Amino acid sequence: MKYLKQFTIILTVTCIGEILKYLIDLPVPGGIYGLVLLLFLLIFRVIKLEQVKEAGEFLIEIMPVMFIPAAVGLVVSWEKIRGILIPLCVIISVSTFLVMGVTGKTTDFMMDRKGRKEKKTR
Repeated sequence: MKYLKQFTIILTVTCIGEILKYLIDLPVPGGIYGLVLLLFLLIFRVIKLEQVKEAGEFLIEIMPVMFIPAAVGLVVSWEKIRGILIPLCVIISVSTFLVMGVTGKTTDFMMDRKGRKEKKTR
């Protein structure tokens, strides 16, 4: 029952994000609105992490399965993609390494910050 409640909270926030997509006239997917909304709800402690933690961890574990429909879409669209394959591969490679680098540096920064904070409290 706990997992059902957690999924309900996540799906409700996602649904609100989809509604915001239609109310705010910007080219932003509803899922992004939902993620940002959930982030702010967690930051301001409207929703506590314990209320969504296990369901969120489960969704992260099954994330590779969620990419199957996108991969099938690429196979179906192969004729359209073939003409721009090399620029597409370059863009994907560069952006992947850029995201990995920024994520790594951000993680290092946050871990160093946490380590300094723990030293001060001792």
